[in-house]
Amino acid sequence: MKVQQLEISGQEILTADKIGVRLNILCSYRITKPLELARRTDSVANLLYTRIQLLAREYIGGFRLDELLARKEEIGRFLMKQIQEMQEEFCVEILNIGIKDIILPGEIREIMNTVLVAEKKAQANVIMRREEVASTRSLLNTAKLMEENKVLYRLKELEYLERICDRVGSISLNGAGNVLEQLAALTL
Repeated sequence: MKVQQLEISGQEILTADKIGVRLNILCSYRITKPLELARRTDSVANLLYTRIQLLAREYIGGFRLDELLARKEEIGRFLMKQIQEMQEEFCVEILNIGIKDIILPGEIREIMNTVLVAEKKAQANVIMRREEVASTRSLLNTAKLMEENKVLYRLKELEYLERICDRVGSISLNGAGNVLEQLAALTL
């Protein structure tokens, strides 16, 4: 009467879009009426195995591959509900049923990986473009402000001169005139 686990491994099932997948299903159960069960069958595990296998084939065969992958938990709930309706017949209490693995054929797995990489690259591209647009918009706003305000323009000019001067080891100026104008002339 202890909790027992039944593993239904490597079930080959053809999806609605004709792709063969293999499923591994786990079922936890506990025997509730051992004497009654002994009169009915030698192996409740074999009965459960066959019943779950047939239900899974019938239900999963109606899904396309994408739907199958998206509805993994829903399939487990369906199987649980169907088997729980028969648990009295099997003299057991069904505790849990779920899809452990969905194994795709090699070429389908490669295609899915290629699609996933392409989707991620497209998402990264969209993010980069969004950032570029935001940066360009910021530059445009700055340019408009500088066009409208000559003092702001001059401050920005001095800021760039300061950055240039930080990178230069020494500057020699000859002759008379405004030092800032001479520095500005050097940068142009």
